[in-house]
Amino acid sequence: MASTHALFTPVQLGQLTLKHRVIMAPLTRSRSVQPDSVPGDLMRRYYEQRASDGGLIISEATNISLTSRGWLGAPGLYSDQQVLGWKSVTAAVHAKGGHMFAQLWHTGRSSHVAMTGGAEPVSASVDAAYWQHPSHLVSIPGGWVQPSPHRALSVVEIAAIVQDYRRAAQRAMDAGFDGVEVHAANGYFIDQFLQNGSNKRADEYGGSLQNRYRILSEVVQELVSVWGAGRVAVRLGPGGTFNGMSDSDPLALFSYIAEQLNTFDLAYLHLIEPRVAGGYTTRPEDGAVAAKQLRPIFKGSLVAAGGFEADTADAAITGRLLDAVAFGRHFVSNPDLVSRMREHLPLNDYDRDTFYTFDARGYTDYPAYKAMLSA
Repeated sequence: MASTHALFTPVQLGQLTLKHRVIMAPLTRSRSVQPDSVPGDLMRRYYEQRASDGGLIISEATNISLTSRGWLGAPGLYSDQQVLGWKSVTAAVHAKGGHMFAQLWHTGRSSHVAMTGGAEPVSASVDAAYWQHPSHLVSIPGGWVQPSPHRALSVVEIAAIVQDYRRAAQRAMDAGFDGVEVHAANGYFIDQFLQNGSNKRADEYGGSLQNRYRILSEVVQELVSVWGAGRVAVRLGPGGTFNGMSDSDPLALFSYIAEQLNTFDLAYLHLIEPRVAGGYTTRPEDGAVAAKQLRPIFKGSLVAAGGFEADTADAAITGRLLDAVAFGRHFVSNPDLVSRMREHLPLNDYDRDTFYTFDARGYTDYPAYKAMLSA
């Protein structure tokens, strides 16, 4: 039987002291109450089921503004009603001894006017091939459709969006979260500035590594000013190509970003391993290549997600490659994943067809192991 000893040792991530290193990854699940994207009782139950004593849950990607939306059913942090909904969720997680970070999200060009209140989606630069490509789809009230045409932001507009991040961070504090994570991966807004396949700007936000990193630096600085040291995290997707992303030199880009993030006292840096694309493991043979690339560069706590099992996660921690591991799909189908991994119990299979639907099926109806025994 493979060891999971290292997974169940304490770890300090910034200001958080965790009792174990099995983190729930951010998972878009489309179950907020519409039309106002408010976390309701169904979401509260879902997160409560997956909370564990001394564990960390990272919320699903949560929109910072109405115009940042791009996925039907994703929750927000831009209204008082949403704050009240999240308060119920964080209270339930805390009641079980758990901790919770809010992942802050702007979808950028991966959006549609049906989700933004009619506003044209925005990005670093314009790329008509993106919205014309049949593989790029977004979820709107009418179903899955190709994105709307997007436009490039002015420098003044970029500054306004940075302030949207700040306001969302303050609302996350009001909602009872323990910190915030910046979603800078998977081809969404910040990633669209980082990678030069999508960023063709010729101003201070484009061209050089320093310029493309600028918006992430500005966002993190604002969030740290709200939350203080050790309560802000960043999620990157080094080498990731999901959502039409590419870069001419991803090794140089993400090495530079990791080095620069050392200037902030982050709670952790969270990596998506490029062997996964969206919800699929596409290159399992790659291993934890992103972690191996950035571990020598980033001096703080390092977390990774994507294609890990209990034994490979434990080995990565034992070998000091990672400080903790985030699990996604296994947490979908196993509300008691932490205890199952600790006790080497079999896992429920997940049903991919219910990942992005809108009701309790495939969401809060997966059984805990003990409940299965007593059934």
